[in-house]
Amino acid sequence: MSIDEKTAAHVAKLARIRVQEARLPELAQEFNTILGFIEQLSEVDVDGVEPMVSVTPQRLKRREDVVTAGGDAKRVLSNAPDAREGFFAVPKVVE
Repeated sequence: MSIDEKTAAHVAKLARIRVQEARLPELAQEFNTILGFIEQLSEVDVDGVEPMVSVTPQRLKRREDVVTAGGDAKRVLSNAPDAREGFFAVPKVVE
């Protein structure tokens, strides 16, 4: 996959990053370098390799999965900055 200047400009717009027209070729080249590195990673044989939490050996904490009836809405909503009619109230977001 190759990124051209038009695509680089589109990505910059989506990311809300102002990029000068003269810097678009450099940005496109950086994207292509990153994509090349990702393609190299996809060539690595990882069959039989266990997923890791970190580079040092650790075990994830486990807990018993317990089903409850809930009923803690009042306590949960007491932490909300704005709660109305038993729900979290959030600002309306329209673009």
